[in-house]
Formats: sequence, structure tokens, C-alpha cells
Amino acid sequence: MTDTPRVLCIILNWRTPEMSLKSCRAAQVAMQGISGEIVLVDNASGDGSFEIMQAATKGQDRMRVVQSGRNGGFGAGNNAGMRAGLSDGAPPDYVYILNSDAFPAPDAIARLLTHLEATPEAGLVGSYIHGPDGAAHVTCFRFPTIAGEFEGAARIGPVSRLLKRHIVPLPVPEASRPVDWLAGASLMIRQDVLDQIGGFDERFFLYFEETDLCLRAARAGWQTHFVRTSEVEHIGSVSTGMKTWARVPDYWFASRRHYFVKNHGRAYAVTATLAHLGGGILGQVWRVLRRKPITGPPHFLRSLMVSDLRAALRCIAGRGPQSAPKSARPVAEK
Repeated sequence: MTDTPRVLCIILNWRTPEMSLKSCRAAQVAMQGISGEIVLVDNASGDGSFEIMQAATKGQDRMRVVQSGRNGGFGAGNNAGMRAGLSDGAPPDYVYILNSDAFPAPDAIARLLTHLEATPEAGLVGSYIHGPDGAAHVTCFRFPTIAGEFEGAARIGPVSRLLKRHIVPLPVPEASRPVDWLAGASLMIRQDVLDQIGGFDERFFLYFEETDLCLRAARAGWQTHFVRTSEVEHIGSVSTGMKTWARVPDYWFASRRHYFVKNHGRAYAVTATLAHLGGGILGQVWRVLRRKPITGPPHFLRSLMVSDLRAALRCIAGRGPQSAPKSARPVAEK
């Protein structure tokens, strides 16, 4: 590693050029005093985003706009930024992933860099994320397990207390600490980690790709750390439209299924789905008996069951699993 560490900041755009440029301007301020560059990746928007961003950044130092060449989702787009690299062809020491609707505080990137420089066991670090209203976002998690699937679907007090060590979302930490995995809105990765385990698995179209990356890093001996002093404002779901979903799209189920099959095997994946279905049914019965409203996305349990059954039938027919259906919505961020 050089005496002066170099950071490659990647911002992925899909049809939100003005928002991406706003994020880029915030990153420019936060990159002051840090050696490195910003790469804006257009994820094959096809709406003039590339040209708009090129014109807006023309002549600006330490900034480039590149095309991903195809819309392969969040991981594929960020991998395209990694491949673009620094303009002189030298590898960076750190890669910083920033969502196109996320705006780092002036010292946010430096805080992540300082933590990685001082903590050799940490391979990935992420920021404290808050909304425009200042409310903290839940971005720290445990790795998903069968027990965690059951608890997360049931969401019943006695069950949650019994399985508290398996609850996937963690309370927002008050101080910097290791966690299993972090949401990818503001995530800095040591280049040594990427050299060892590779970038994002592009078979994930959207969701679970950073979970998988952190798990691969953990299995290779690297820790993932939450850095409380690095603060980033995040709007969330601007490109994906998640907040207005009437139903969870199949690419979410496909990513979930691929994560479990890839990392734990097909039998574990099936058991995790059965645990989620069982927990979900128990939770619904509990709420009906207690005259409480049914919560969660509409028809979620049925969609989960149908999606996994279709995938199983494809495997039986010899077509193999699908990680991202053709109808998946193009995305740049979450």
C-alpha cells in the first residue's frame, strides 16, 4: 500500500441524473484532502442520463462518467465502476460505494478511510445513515439464518425474545463496532479484500449482494465495521420505487433464494423458506387472535412460496435457477 492511500468513489446512476450529480457534489467535498477519484457509472439508463452527467462534469478534476454497458443491477453496475478504476490505471487502495441518493457529510469519507487505515482486521466499513429528517436508518445486520427467518416472519414478542440472538436487523449502534453486514448506501471496501474474494456477485440483480459480499469477506477472515462518526444522509429507494411497491417483485425473492442456495446449500434454502412461511402464518394467526392488523407487504407469503416453487420446477426441468427475472426493474440504488 502506498504512503498516501487512494480511494475510488463509485456512484451508480439509473435515470436519476440530477440526484446522482447532487450526490457527486457532496462526495467531491468529502473527498477533499483524500487522494483518489470519483467515477459516475450510468447503468444503461437509455434516457440521456449519461449525456447529462457528462456535460455537467466536463472539465472537473478527479471525476469521470462511464457507461456500464448493460443494466445488470446494483452489483454489476458497481463492478463496472471498479473495472473502470483510477484514470492512471493504478489500483486504488480502497473502493467507496455511494448510493446516488446518498449525501456524505464533509468528513464522512475521511472517517471511513481513517478507520480502515487504523484497523487492519477490518475489510469493509460503513457509515451511520440517516434520512433527510435526521432519523437513523437501520443498516446493521446479522447474517440471515433459518431461526432468523422464522423470527423475522413471526415478529411475536415471545418468539423474538427466545430467538433474540438470531434477529437479523440490529439496533442502530451508539458507537463504532463490528457487525455481520451493512447496507450498501455508503460502504468502503479494502482493495485487498476485493483482490482476495472478488467484487459483487452479479447473479444478484438487487438485494442480498452486500450481504453475500460481507459473508465472503468474513469467511476469508475480514471483519465488517460500522463507523458511527461517518454520517451520510440517504433518501432511499429513489430508483427502485420500493416505498411504493404494491407487491414485492420476483427479483427480491430470486436474490434471497440465490443467497441461501449459494452460501448454505439447497436443503438449507428450502428449510429457510419453510421457516419463513411457518413464522409468517404463526404471526398472522397471533395477530388475528389478538385483533391486531396484519402487517408486512401484501401477499408476501404466497409470493415467496410461488417464487420458490417455480424455481424448484425450473431446476427439475433442467433449466437451472434464475437469479434475476427478465422483467426485473433496472436499478442503480436501493
